[in-house]
Amino acid sequence: MSRPLSPNTQAILLLTAPLLVGRNEPSADVLTSGEYKRLAQILREHQRQPADLLAPDGWKLIEDRPQGIDNDRLQRLLARGFLLSQAIERWQARAIWVVSRADAEYPRRWKTRLQEDAPPILYGCGETAILETGGLAVVGSRQVADALIAYTEGIGRLAASASRTLVSGGARGIDQAAMRGALDAGGKAAGVLADSLERAALSRENRKFLMDGHLVLVSTYDPAAGFNVGHAMQRNKLIYALADAALVVNSDPEKGGTWAGAVEQLEILRLVPVYVRSKGETGKGLEALRRKGALPWTDPETPEALAELLAVEVNPKKEAPEQRELFS
Repeated sequence: MSRPLSPNTQAILLLTAPLLVGRNEPSADVLTSGEYKRLAQILREHQRQPADLLAPDGWKLIEDRPQGIDNDRLQRLLARGFLLSQAIERWQARAIWVVSRADAEYPRRWKTRLQEDAPPILYGCGETAILETGGLAVVGSRQVADALIAYTEGIGRLAASASRTLVSGGARGIDQAAMRGALDAGGKAAGVLADSLERAALSRENRKFLMDGHLVLVSTYDPAAGFNVGHAMQRNKLIYALADAALVVNSDPEKGGTWAGAVEQLEILRLVPVYVRSKGETGKGLEALRRKGALPWTDPETPEALAELLAVEVNPKKEAPEQRELFS
């Protein structure tokens, strides 16, 4: 996908994106996710859109701003037009696209399921249509035995045979094994990355699948951003929110991103059914998730059985039949 950024997307980038352009430090005191969420609410209350802030003295349109977002800060952020143009040039050279909640290409599942908590900006590489296909989310630890890698690759191959998208986080270990299994079998995969989208987009291992429309890689963080534990935790709900069901292959008990993401789904968000591996030695982490309400994975052996399993709803969070379009 390559098209000019919409005015709303440009404004949101100026307000929230670090625009690293190869540097390690943010270029300005960008709005945090919480600050932007509050500002977006005020814009909607005033029947304004982020693009309105781009007009001359547009930063003066809203007087009752959230605490901490003063005139000087807004002016500094909105004046970063040249830096934004440099960043866009860099992204386009790497086939990286950018969309905001105001764009039609933004994942509909995030808008309806996460609503105002949906990230305002999404960077990506590959076919955006894959983000609308649902499928099976597979998550687990980075450091695992070879036997679990082989098992997880088999799950990916089964998803491909069932024509279901494999959704994961793109990290080494379980995430990459699941995606590799699906892609090598001719299926489709969506990777929700916590860091280094730029590097992943240029990876020789990913390029073929990106170019032939079988893989999409996305991140809500600057494409040049490195690893950050907080970012890895924050993206967990985004993986689940793209899928129809989720399988936790392994997890440490009471710690780590896999555990935190699964517990958030089971106890708070409840967006999709959460299954845990039941074959072989499961360990204390998966047993603890079972006690919190996770379901035993039935190890479907046929594409039809997997498709049937993904069609089952188990206490999902109720979605409103109609959602107000979020332009900010």
